[in-house]
Amino acid sequence: MPRGRMWIGLYNSYDPVRFHEAHRRALARAGPVALAFDANLCTFGFPYEGKDVATPLEIVHWVAGTTSIAASLVPLAEQGRFHVFDFPKRGFPPQLGMIIVTTNHPDPKKALTARDVAGRLRGGTSVCLVFGLGHRGIEDLDVYKTAAHHLDITEKGLALETATALGAVPAKITAFLHS
Repeated sequence: MPRGRMWIGLYNSYDPVRFHEAHRRALARAGPVALAFDANLCTFGFPYEGKDVATPLEIVHWVAGTTSIAASLVPLAEQGRFHVFDFPKRGFPPQLGMIIVTTNHPDPKKALTARDVAGRLRGGTSVCLVFGLGHRGIEDLDVYKTAAHHLDITEKGLALETATALGAVPAKITAFLHS
């Protein structure tokens, strides 16, 4: 039975110039989640320049060397499941599949549920769940407007802290995949 690939996409809406602790923490938190729920991980617009890292494997070794919880990033990169992208100026890379912005206030015309996403994955469609980092979130950015779909994991319009959402979204989708 064909099954699409789930991607966790971390969109840098924090600082496009300087790599901060918030970037490091987001990577460290998303790595184990990606491994636990059989997802790939990618970043958009993270400022890795000046860190003497060029490849995804060099990036994860650098991050893993700075925090103990980031060790799970290494097997992800070794398996080719961690990718680095610039900000998507003319759309997201097609290999990521359907772009779904995670938000607590989805456009009703674009709204999907976790059950809907699981159904798409089960049917062979890959999906990239985009999480905005930083206090601005992602709603003010073009990616919110251009994304094919929006997902409110609570289905109640409740705002979740980024780390909480990073765990809850893939977990709920995976639960529907296995039910």
